[in-house]
Amino acid sequence: MRKIFKYLTHRMAIVSLLILLQIVWIALLFIRFTSYSQMISIAFRVLSMLVVLYIIRRNDNPAVKLAWIVVILMFPIFGGLLYLFIGGKKPIRNMRRKMESTLQESAGYLVFDPKIQEELNEEDTVAAGQVYYLENRSGFPACRDSEITYYPTGEECFEAMLEDLKKAKRYIFLEYFIIEEGIMWNSILKILEEKVKEGVDVRVMYDDVGSIFVLPAHYDRTLREKGIKCVVFNRYVPVLSTVFNNRDHRKILVIDDQAAYTGGINFADEYINEKQRFGYWKDNGVRLSGKAVHSMTMMFLQMWNTFAADKIDYNRFLYNKEAYTSHLKTDAPGIILPYSDHPLDAECVGESVYLNLINNAVHYIYFFTPYLIIDNELITALILAAKRGVDVRIITPGIPDKKMVFLATQSYYQQLVEGGVLIFQFRPGFVHSKVAVCDDKFATVGTINLDYRSLYFHFENGIYLYKCPAVMDIKNDILRTLEDCTNITAELCRKNMFFQLVQGILRIFAPLL
Repeated sequence: MRKIFKYLTHRMAIVSLLILLQIVWIALLFIRFTSYSQMISIAFRVLSMLVVLYIIRRNDNPAVKLAWIVVILMFPIFGGLLYLFIGGKKPIRNMRRKMESTLQESAGYLVFDPKIQEELNEEDTVAAGQVYYLENRSGFPACRDSEITYYPTGEECFEAMLEDLKKAKRYIFLEYFIIEEGIMWNSILKILEEKVKEGVDVRVMYDDVGSIFVLPAHYDRTLREKGIKCVVFNRYVPVLSTVFNNRDHRKILVIDDQAAYTGGINFADEYINEKQRFGYWKDNGVRLSGKAVHSMTMMFLQMWNTFAADKIDYNRFLYNKEAYTSHLKTDAPGIILPYSDHPLDAECVGESVYLNLINNAVHYIYFFTPYLIIDNELITALILAAKRGVDVRIITPGIPDKKMVFLATQSYYQQLVEGGVLIFQFRPGFVHSKVAVCDDKFATVGTINLDYRSLYFHFENGIYLYKCPAVMDIKNDILRTLEDCTNITAELCRKNMFFQLVQGILRIFAPLL
């Protein structure tokens, strides 16, 4: 009873209930209003038809269009108005303006090297095209003077993070989807408190929904009392709006513009297997040093200046060009290009990176992903790659963290497997890594899942790699993990009619979940 009472009185439950009441009130209002007049009812039905035509002509993803059209057909009287109220991008217009302003004012602090593009045009046209796309659409430069270290587990990455945090002299920036009190976060927090006393500028940004069940409602006040500057991203409040779909799913740790971390791990004990809820938690992380760190620093500053009350002078934290050359890794092989993606524009950078890798794969392309809920473009690209002889392998969890999402993931298995894609489930537990590696030359690692939320609704970040030693480290990690996986055959994909019906419904509404 105590657990039930605690859940019912939790902020998430109360806010969700208030939002649900708003939806029910709107529905009842329309039902009662339209019952007075058949003409009014007809008018709203006509409006819904016009909205359907409007949706069809929009440039949105076809899966998103289909989901909304089904909703409107199910509720023809007020479905059209529901879309106009929460279905478009109007609720995030103010957020978009803020982000656009920040991106414009920060663009001059990023230095691009035209020689890299010129060299790639001669060396590898595939890499040249991907770099050209990312530099122009994500806004961050490709770097040769950088190094990247790949950590195949959260435990190894955490140890490296602690060592770098202890060396901080100027500032520490953290931006994470989930922060949870426990061994991992408390170890980091202890260092942050010590660094604040030493005069280090420490700033933390965490997502409200991501941390809502694991942190107190006003944890940001606790951090500020310790001298740590803090922003809670997009608070969950009782107002009906699709803006709650837009979460900060990024994972960024930057220390003195000298080292930066990203990858799949959040700051919670399950990510380092101090707590096991879904078997062994398979995750990863990467450490950057050299010029590429500059881009990670700017990613954090852009988010801070967009959503924090206090604005940061970029010059306080970014090296000037002359001073910056003193710590470049001039002998580092390969190219590293950090990139970000956000839902406030029409450019799906994360999905485009995956599509470009799949479409240009020659020998193989391997994936880690916790969820596999994808649109027709990605399905078609994966199957076409397999049909032209590319070895396409995708590793998903064997033990799910969310059963409904896992059912939706499995609903894609049969079509992909019958198309020649190899699907593997990780037997020991849950896979949380978000990785793709291709042809011993290309890789991307970061926070972007193969699902609608990551690809369309969340703020995300990643690292594109070309001919870096870490590319082979990623490949070897996947090959080792495959030894602990179950190959999903076409026979295993065939379930009873009930499961097929449930999965079919989930696939229709997946873009709205």
